[in-house]
Amino acid sequence: MSTDELLPPFSEARDESGHLIRELHGVTLKVIIEALVQRFGWDALADEIRINCFAVNPSIKSSLTFLRRTPWARAKVEALYVAMRTEEIEARVASRT
Repeated sequence: MSTDELLPPFSEARDESGHLIRELHGVTLKVIIEALVQRFGWDALADEIRINCFAVNPSIKSSLTFLRRTPWARAKVEALYVAMRTEEIEARVASRT
């Protein structure tokens, strides 16, 4: 899943609390980065979103600093997180049926 292949921005998938995933209700940037790193790892994350804070000596701290100062990069990271969570929720719902 690349950022070019993300789900439509108006997905209606909801998390366990009933909040729309695309609204990122109560989700901090740190939680987003940690979830993406856990799912993809730094190398794959750097391949998905080409920014140096993921490719060169990556860390949560350096990524937070860069993403807080760079709106376009933050938007890409948030979009990837929304796509990842939407995919997880939809897979969970599909497995129940």
